[in-house]
Amino acid sequence: MRSSLRSWVRSLPLIGDSALAIALTVASTVFILIADAEALAQWQGSAQIPLRDPNVGSVLLAGLMTLSVALRRRWPFVLLVALAVPQFALDLFHFNTGFSGVATLILLYTVAARRGLALSVVGAVFSMIGYLLSVLLTYDRPSWPDHVVAVAVMTLCWVIGRSVRLRRAYLDELVDRADRLERAREADTRAARAEERSRIARELHDVVAHHVSVMTVQAAAARKMLDKDRQVAEDALQAIEQMGRTAMAEMRDIVGVLRTDGPAERGPQPGMQDLPSLIEQMREAGLRTQLWLEGEQRTLPPGIDLAAYRLVQEALTNSLRHAGPAARAWVTVRQEPSELTVHVEDDGRGSDRPGRGPGTVPERAPGTGQGKGHGLVGIKERVALYGGVLRIGPRQGGGFEVRAMFPLKDRH
Repeated sequence: MRSSLRSWVRSLPLIGDSALAIALTVASTVFILIADAEALAQWQGSAQIPLRDPNVGSVLLAGLMTLSVALRRRWPFVLLVALAVPQFALDLFHFNTGFSGVATLILLYTVAARRGLALSVVGAVFSMIGYLLSVLLTYDRPSWPDHVVAVAVMTLCWVIGRSVRLRRAYLDELVDRADRLERAREADTRAARAEERSRIARELHDVVAHHVSVMTVQAAAARKMLDKDRQVAEDALQAIEQMGRTAMAEMRDIVGVLRTDGPAERGPQPGMQDLPSLIEQMREAGLRTQLWLEGEQRTLPPGIDLAAYRLVQEALTNSLRHAGPAARAWVTVRQEPSELTVHVEDDGRGSDRPGRGPGTVPERAPGTGQGKGHGLVGIKERVALYGGVLRIGPRQGGGFEVRAMFPLKDRH
């Protein structure tokens, strides 16, 4: 309840300032009316002329000075300068000014807390000059300790105001910095999501392109052998079924990260240790494939392991689709302490197309039947991500080859 009331008062500063101005005015008026002029002069000690008895005009002027505190947040410097007129009038005719000095100190603090450095310094100098004129007009001769105390009080009010302003600016800067960091974090989150979507799309393309290509070849073989050799057709259909199940399992693992209704059931990603099974799939699909592993076979970083496997998968899928029915393919993996080399080549001439002469080698890109495609882009992105070097193009002596080199020196 108390905190909510405080928040409400802070949200409406005019109410708090008005309450302060009314309380200060009431206290000042009571002090002016009940204070004894002679006793006050004796308390001041240095007054040569006793204070006059208050009248309506002096009380109104003193009340006007204290009531101005209500508008201190809107026009602090203007009010600080304007209060000099009634202050000088009361001092000139030697009336009791009540707590008008307190109102001047409040306005000086407000100028220092809510205005720039130059204006706040002008306000402080103006207050010092006003104090000097007040001493001269009242014919008072306070002692030096009294002067020191007065100057110290005004200086303290100004210093506190500047400290509050600097602290407020510091807190505002912290809030602004937190907002900028929050916006930067949101931007990073969006970028990470976009990168993850791109990665998932690339993985899905590789999985679908490979398995669907193999299934298409097997389905064509099954259709041709359905009437000639039923057993061969059944084996092809079983291979299609198994390939479909494998594709569904891999896609479920990849897309599982997008589920929000529970933890995803994800299996391990394929890697270079799965190359023998991939080669066997290619052989069952009709592509005569051989695998050579050279060098010391050590554990690869997960990212490079997956990228190299997808590269071989994409290249063999390309050979299966475009190298021709009698083509052969070779996969060479050489692992050195500082480098991993993956070389996939075939001797196929490609499928015949209208407009091509016999013996020509059609332009091919991994995963596509055209010169450009998502498969080629995906392979380039994977190799470039890990600082590798990629070559894709016709093979000397006929056919097609894909060669990639991944640096390993700085990754162990």
